[in-house]
Amino acid sequence: MAKSKQQFKVIIEQSDDGYFVASVPELPGCHTQAKTINGLKKRIREAISLCLEVAREDPQYRKQIKELSYEPLFIGLEMVEI
Repeated sequence: MAKSKQQFKVIIEQSDDGYFVASVPELPGCHTQAKTINGLKKRIREAISLCLEVAREDPQYRKQIKELSYEPLFIGLEMVEI
């Protein structure tokens, strides 16, 4: 039987030093960074897989997911000049 696929919203930002940083609000502590977007996509998939594996085995992490996770609703991005 095939596994059903899960989807996660990933927030991607670029740091001052040029690295791309990704985080998954639904999985507390699930984040990574890379020099390229392609590298970041690969790494965040790995990070999500690891977090899901920990969630299956660790009741404390499952509790953290329930208490700390959130699913962001993207509204938009606005550039404000003052």
